Amino acid sequence: MSLVLDASVTLAWCFADETNASADRILDRLVHQRARVPPIWPYEVANALIVAERRKRLTARDTAAALDMLGRLSIDVDHPRTESVFGEFPAMARKYRLSACDVSYLTLARREKLPLATLDARLRRVAPKLDISVV
Repeated sequence: MSLVLDASVTLAWCFADETNASADRILDRLVHQRARVPPIWPYEVANALIVAERRKRLTARDTAAALDMLGRLSIDVDHPRTESVFGEFPAMARKYRLSACDVSYLTLARREKLPLATLDARLRRVAPKLDISVV
């Protein structure tokens, strides 16, 4: 495993107006390396794409192409224990004022000792406080 991938980076690959060099470098890494994601990741990505279709930002064909591209990457979905989610997530969410979804990326990166690939400013700010490197 090379990194924990968050939805912000993933979606930058899916929207032409959100592409950036940092996200592109991460995509290049995934040609030869694997990524891990929390179980919320596929839902976040799929929801963002469907909402973009409704808002006429993407077409159904764009969404299908994005999902096809993502399906070809080596991305493993993590399955944390319920006790971990119910135990660790609320305290961390309160302490850092994050959503449980955001916490899922941080706890996965910390548990697996992997860097976090994110464009989210809050996650980039909190990760170093938890000894998580940011890609």
